[in-house]
Amino acid sequence: MRRSMKKAALFAAFALGAALPIAVASGCGKMMENDAATTVEESVGVAVLKQGSKGGEVKEVQRRLKLWGYYKGSVDGVFGAGTKAAVIAFQKKNGLTADGVVGQATYKALGMNDSYNLLVGGGSQSGGSGGVNGYSSSDVYLLARTIYAEGRGEPYTGQVAIGAVVLNRVRSSSFPNTISGVVYQKNAFTAVTDGQINLTPNETAMKAARDAINGWDPTGGAIYYYNPAVATSAWIFDRQTVTVIGKHVFAI
Repeated sequence: MRRSMKKAALFAAFALGAALPIAVASGCGKMMENDAATTVEESVGVAVLKQGSKGGEVKEVQRRLKLWGYYKGSVDGVFGAGTKAAVIAFQKKNGLTADGVVGQATYKALGMNDSYNLLVGGGSQSGGSGGVNGYSSSDVYLLARTIYAEGRGEPYTGQVAIGAVVLNRVRSSSFPNTISGVVYQKNAFTAVTDGQINLTPNETAMKAARDAINGWDPTGGAIYYYNPAVATSAWIFDRQTVTVIGKHVFAI
């Protein structure tokens, strides 16, 4: 890669940093909905969570509760007694029914709006899909939002490639082990910094997210990508290039 590309850059597409806390403004209100009354167990990946539940949604609940000091255990995706106690403490603090069950009201108080909307909507949100290969519906939707925000002008293969980079990071020991952790890692994605992550993804981005989760990796294992026309950080140019798709260079 030519060093002259550095001179044309404006900002880095990626930078490493610590995890960025996710805003939870909706958790400040006092909501008295009874989570126990929400009894629907969704087969699409977003469900009412209770002791004994497992999966990505549980991991995200644990991550947020640990970040805010309610939970002291491992973020392992297993809803045990410790997770239940943390949920109860959180519910009490937020004026919810303190039953240790994560349903509509608790999802909303936690700021897990994708999970809340998918549960309330019976598993559909703006073209949302069910869980895929162990990832929840909200994981698929967040990945699609990332793809749309970062690469909606790229060819379809390039959009899948963006999703693949996120998933390669999830599998790497050098990055957070959840899609939300990777996406919201501090300074990792300009779309998070500038708010484009909140745009509603189109069906193309949804399909690209599903293809990436189903195992299509056009990047050959890349964990970085950048647009050389706008990237400035010297370190990104020193990464080993794997392939170029559209305007993005994919690297390891």
